[in-house]
Amino acid sequence: MKKQCYFSQHNIKFIDYKDTEILRKFLNPHGRILGRKRSGIGAKYQRQLAVAVKRARFMGLLPYVAS
Repeated sequence: MKKQCYFSQHNIKFIDYKDTEILRKFLNPHGRILGRKRSGIGAKYQRQLAVAVKRARFMGLLPYVAS
């Protein structure tokens, strides 16, 4: 059974890099971004998520690597 896209389900149009609680849901324990097959996110939102995570890492809101 295919997972439903989290962002489509919750009617989120734009992924904000400052919302680290949502971004952490899509990172594995090592701090890497989960793939589309594991997370069930649509392609459009996966691209937005990647940009948001990278911006949050650059601003120091998320770690690059979890130890």
